[in-house]
Amino acid sequence: MERILSIEELENAPNKTLHCVFDEKIDQIDCKTPVKADLYAKSLGEFIQITGHINTTVMLECDLCLEKFEYELDFDIDELYSKGSLVSDYENSDKEFEIKDGQFITDLNGEKEIDIYDLLYQSVILNFPNKKVCGINCKGKEYLSHEENNDPRLDVFKNLQINPKK
Repeated sequence: MERILSIEELENAPNKTLHCVFDEKIDQIDCKTPVKADLYAKSLGEFIQITGHINTTVMLECDLCLEKFEYELDFDIDELYSKGSLVSDYENSDKEFEIKDGQFITDLNGEKEIDIYDLLYQSVILNFPNKKVCGINCKGKEYLSHEENNDPRLDVFKNLQINPKK
């Protein structure tokens, strides 16, 4: 699949809709399996909507024990792009504009292409869990507190003394 979506090609497509399939790993993410995305791009006048489904398995590091673990991602996306300059339209308007839940519009600022690779990278990263834990039974701090698991580079802090200001 092309990593770039041409807006001109989208405008000339039947029903102004293109189907995109992505099936490869994303370099900046530790992907265990390729990122599989089934996307539809549709031109809606001044906007472009990209909807679809993404599935992959990534390797994450547990926040508690620092061990690597597999994490499956399986989610839908619904992104909206403005062809014009939405920011300047808003700044030149005297009306208030409220962004509601799920309403986030990316401003293309006159760009002629949408980077699908970047869209997928951002979507995958944003769907990582806030707290990355390898499992419900993770021993975390207990594991790190064992003497054999201590990092010898941190030994310098064992004798650190802090003198309060007088």
